[in-house]
Amino acid sequence: MAERADAAVPGAPTGGPATPPRVAPWLLVYTVGRLAIAAALVVLLWTLGLDLWSGALFGLLLSMPVSYLLLRPSRERLTEALAARSAVRRRARAQREARLAGD
Repeated sequence: MAERADAAVPGAPTGGPATPPRVAPWLLVYTVGRLAIAAALVVLLWTLGLDLWSGALFGLLLSMPVSYLLLRPSRERLTEALAARSAVRRRARAQREARLAGD
């Protein structure tokens, strides 16, 4: 099982494990993008003549599929960063447990 965990960790040019990509910038890009799309759709529906609550409700509902389509690249990069971070943490935990067990 340790061999599979090592294969999941990307390698650095020096031969050691690579540092995982940073999660915070991609999370910020994705969150701001979702909020911007929702706000733009709400404002658009208000200008088309919907009242306050209907425009807000339909704008928020429509923002979900629009965000899913438009923010795919940043969502994929965020997922990759989270997966790499998880693999590094799993490997560090396995190494720590092996040291504590005396292996």
